[in-house]
Order: sequence, then C-alpha cells, then structure tokens
Amino acid sequence: MDIDSTPSTSEDLWIFGYGSLIWKPPPHFAYKQPGYIRGYVRRFWQASEDHRGTPEAPGRVVTLISHPHWQMLDDHHLADEKVWGTAYRIPAEKVAAVKEYLDIREINGYDPLPPIRALVYIGTPENPQFVPRNGGVPGESELAAHIFKSRGPSGENKDYLYQLHHALEGLCPESKDNHVRSLFRKVCILEAEARLNHFHDADDDDSDKVPQRSVTASEETRSEIGGGGGGVDIEMKN
Repeated sequence: MDIDSTPSTSEDLWIFGYGSLIWKPPPHFAYKQPGYIRGYVRRFWQASEDHRGTPEAPGRVVTLISHPHWQMLDDHHLADEKVWGTAYRIPAEKVAAVKEYLDIREINGYDPLPPIRALVYIGTPENPQFVPRNGGVPGESELAAHIFKSRGPSGENKDYLYQLHHALEGLCPESKDNHVRSLFRKVCILEAEARLNHFHDADDDDSDKVPQRSVTASEETRSEIGGGGGGVDIEMKN
C-alpha cells in the first residue's frame, strides 16, 4: 500500500464492506447504511490462507475486479450492474484503531484502495492470492466444490458463502449478486448430497434400525435455501 493513500485520521472515515464486513462490522462504527458501487464485479476469486483455509489448502473469499480487467477474463457470469454492500462511518478518533484492525483482518493479499468517499479493501489481480492468476478462471462447479471442502481458523469456507448470501438477500430489496447466489445453490446441493450419503451409510451400518424416510437432495436443498433467519429493518439508501 502506498503510504500517501493512507486515510487521514483528522476526519471521519467511510468504509465500504462487500464481503464479511456486511455481517461482521468493524468496531467503533457510528453509522451504517446499505450502498453500492459501480464498475466492479464481486467474485470468489481470492485465496484465503488465514481465515477460510490454510497455506496448504487455501479457501476462497470474495474480491472486487474492475470491469476492464474482468472483461479480459473468461467468466461465464454476466456482470451485475451494482456491487451491493454496507458503508460504515468511523469517527475520526477511532480511524487509526479501526484501520489497524482491518489491516489484520483483511490484508491477506488485499490492497486497501481509498476512493473519494470510502475505503475499500480489494485483492488486486496482481496479488499472488488472486486465483485466476494461478490457473485461469475456475469453473463454477469446481469453485463450489472447493468452497464446500475448505476450512480454516475462522471456520468452514461454505459458512462464509452462506453468510454472505443471506446478508445480501437481507440488505435491501434491490441487493443481489448472481455469482454469489449461484454458488450458494450449488454448495447447498453438495451439502445435501453429503448428508444424504451419510444417512445411507449409517443405515447400511445398522440394518436393525427402524427405517426412516429417505430425504432427497432437492428437498434438503430447498430446506437450506429457505433456512435463513429473520432480518432487521434498515434505512434504505435513496
């Protein structure tokens, strides 16, 4: 990070969260509001060695890719018009502490880029953890399988995906992300199939058990997709 781009601590700072910051806010924020940025796409193309994976088996988290760079990549997903997230206002006296906190939490492969109105952490295409740099754009099924099996110090990779999906769905009526939604559905199917296989394996190991109704993967998936908790009322951005 260029030192000259470090935000001033003499005034309040806006931080834009597009990943885990949506459901796990930074400390000391005084105000939050849903918002969006244009000119970028959100993709699960950032390797995570410190939170949702390990150095030996990195997980996958989201980053932002500018439209000009994204258009050079072979991605079958269309670009959403807006990238929705949450903006947090940090009081001037807490900016340094929050910046230090986020540098530890978000810095694995990310460059903090301060736009005119908000600070946002982006894993640039030049960083070594940018997945397409090390083997091309992953297919959606491949990416879903990778997310399903990965875990790290912060927990299972799929939980990060589930929380992001539910957070975006509950942010405001317009907030959506087709890439996140599609991955969510695929990983739900993988989880349902794994549970079904586990059920059948347990049944085979103990044939004396009372038979139970078999649950199909599609039924499990519907349960997973509809299983989000209730939301809270938030002030919409005009």
